[in-house]
Amino acid sequence: MYAVIETGGKQYRVEVGTELEVEHLDVEPGAAITLDRVLLVANGAEAAIGRPIVADALVSAEVLRQDRGEKLIVFKYRPKARSRVKKGHRQELTVLRITDVRLGDRSAAEDARKADAEAQSERARLQEAAARQAATDAELAAKLAASKAASTSGDTSEAAPRGRSRRAAKPDDGSTASGSTSGRATRSSAGAVTPAAKASTKTQAPAKAPAKTTAKPTAKASGASAPKTTGGEAGKAPGRDAAPGAGRGSTKSTGTPPTRKDS
Repeated sequence: MYAVIETGGKQYRVEVGTELEVEHLDVEPGAAITLDRVLLVANGAEAAIGRPIVADALVSAEVLRQDRGEKLIVFKYRPKARSRVKKGHRQELTVLRITDVRLGDRSAAEDARKADAEAQSERARLQEAAARQAATDAELAAKLAASKAASTSGDTSEAAPRGRSRRAAKPDDGSTASGSTSGRATRSSAGAVTPAAKASTKTQAPAKAPAKTTAKPTAKASGASAPKTTGGEAGKAPGRDAAPGAGRGSTKSTGTPPTRKDS
């Protein structure tokens, strides 16, 4: 709810809690005054307009202090008369705080107090609900922690006997090695090779391959190839019975001596 009041020849829009500066009023600070010139009172969609003032409308205010406004400079100048006048002015003001706006039986201050009380009660209710929820959460967390601790202790107590039983059932290294060896020796299936067959194949040595010839024939006969000679035979000197040119590292199978072409 708000109202429009008139004081000191000026109009002001006010509501509960508004502080305003008005023209000087001859009252003491801390006094309570009533402003009866109310031009309009509105509450939501409802409004009461005065002609010129609203009947049964009243605005209450509290005087906070007497004050003075900002300094104003007044300079008066008259040309061709050598007249110069300079003056300063500070307006006397009264600071008011609106405490209540009334229209008939309805009071804006009472409505504000009720709204504040409801807000405080709602705030207190929310705080209580939050405290209850926090207590419930803490209790649930404590229960979960206790159950987790119990399950952890049970798991550790069961894991110790299992480890001891596994260590007791584990065989010696020698027995394990012999067992694995015997298992590999007796394993045989369709298409698998037994240890005896492997031993027999190892004893049979493969035949040696003939030595490869290192020398290549130097000349080729028409229609026939020259026999390959080893490095040992090629290095030997030709004997008495050898044909001429046989010691050169190559022989011809045709039996005819090479002919020399005269240039």
